[in-house]
Amino acid sequence: MNNKKIAVDFDGTIVDDAYPAIGKAKIFAFETLKKLQSQGYRLILWTYRHGKSLDEAVEFCKKNGIEFYAVNSSFEGEVFDSETQSRKIDADWFIDDRNLGGFPGWGEIYNIIQERIEFRVEGKEVLAYSKLKKEKKKGLFW
Repeated sequence: MNNKKIAVDFDGTIVDDAYPAIGKAKIFAFETLKKLQSQGYRLILWTYRHGKSLDEAVEFCKKNGIEFYAVNSSFEGEVFDSETQSRKIDADWFIDDRNLGGFPGWGEIYNIIQERIEFRVEGKEVLAYSKLKKEKKKGLFW
């Protein structure tokens, strides 16, 4: 088990973007989140939603088997003070459909997390380093 925190966006990431309505669940979103949670990852819902629309998103996730470690905060019960705190939360990874390079899909996200794959964006494509063509290094120590 581990104690890594993963902040996950809702609209466009867990569900298709239909804000302020709730879109259809993305393929493998809840299965992947449940698997990560069962492996000890602490999931944080990190979304633009607030008030009633946030409550609806949390309830939708709960009905699909996901209860979050925290919602729009670094830990459960945190009280946000805009005078002394940043809106950025404490998480090890952020999963969002607005990532550089776009949303790779839940299968790729799971592989990236499990295999600790690093990746980069090349053109309009997200490439995992494990899949990149390796250049042979030439030099004294290579």
